[in-house]
Amino acid sequence: MSYDALPAGELAAVVTYLEMHAPPAGEAPASTLQLSRVREPTAAQYRALFRKVGAPWLWFSRLVMPDQELEAIIRDPDVELFEVAAVEAVVGMLELDFHEPGQCELAFVGLVPELSGQGHGRWLLAEALRRAWREGVTRVHVHTCSLDHPAALSAYRRAGFTPYKRAIERFPDPRLLGILPSDCAPQVPLLGTDG
Repeated sequence: MSYDALPAGELAAVVTYLEMHAPPAGEAPASTLQLSRVREPTAAQYRALFRKVGAPWLWFSRLVMPDQELEAIIRDPDVELFEVAAVEAVVGMLELDFHEPGQCELAFVGLVPELSGQGHGRWLLAEALRRAWREGVTRVHVHTCSLDHPAALSAYRRAGFTPYKRAIERFPDPRLLGILPSDCAPQVPLLGTDG
């Protein structure tokens, strides 16, 4: 076994890639939440949703993209973005990417942490798969990392995904760069500060 020290201010995560080649069987669980398609989102609208759902897990990739590049992705006809709402509050997101012929990537799936443990995540994943498995799709894939919600990997496996690859991702801590607030993701110690 070996350990590689990370430079000050850097984080590392183990990324697990998962896939399925046939729709899962079974009924989708019920939820009081609603999915609604977001058509032609602006970069600012998307970033607000992305930050709300992803900041607790240090999602930052879409926060640092130039507006034009981000809008090219989220307004692409092969990308479908959904808001998850409870009554009138937006509490989650789903982004499906159909760029690769015959495939769908669950690009981003998430709910605000306050909804953890209530079964809504299972419902959202079932809804994602129902929308992903359309005519012509033969593979649905997703990836998660060790910084995501602790139940993410087991939820994907329970839904029928099979892991097929792992990688190590290294990146500057987005809290130290001012991309995310220093108090988000308290489960990941903030190193490299003087305070």
